[in-house]
Amino acid sequence: MTFCVENETDRELPFDKQDAAEKVIAQALVFEQCPYEAEVSVLLTDSEGIHAMNNSFRGIDRSTDVLSFPNVDYEAPADFSGIEDRIEDYFNPESGELFLGDIVINVDKVFEQAAQYGHSPLREYAFLIAHSMLHLLGYDHMEEAEAAVMEQRQEEILKRLGITREA
Repeated sequence: MTFCVENETDRELPFDKQDAAEKVIAQALVFEQCPYEAEVSVLLTDSEGIHAMNNSFRGIDRSTDVLSFPNVDYEAPADFSGIEDRIEDYFNPESGELFLGDIVINVDKVFEQAAQYGHSPLREYAFLIAHSMLHLLGYDHMEEAEAAVMEQRQEEILKRLGITREA
């Protein structure tokens, strides 16, 4: 697995952001039974930076907590069949890894939402990465049933890592 965490904000998180991201990404891949070595990019920004991206890429003129930019088109969530038919679109030619996409996290919202929900910044950060990983794996939450599936999967990924609301 290859991933990078790039930080474009001065705000520091009170934990090892690289280690936490790696654990959540790896657990999401195991949980969803990804048969490939995978590559994910994580960008940490602030409310202003994510606002600009949200407006530019989605036409939504406001800040948000996390953005996901999936690279793979799935027939169904985490359905890896047929992906090898599009090696040139989905796999990094240098590493041979499946490039899942990009995650952008608003560090300001990590702190704000952790306080709002009464848990640690680590738990909020891990939750946002798990949520975004599910998007990169083809899940969505536009309908109530889809949202319920995503919520259950997010919680199970975090539970397997021992990252609970109390953590």
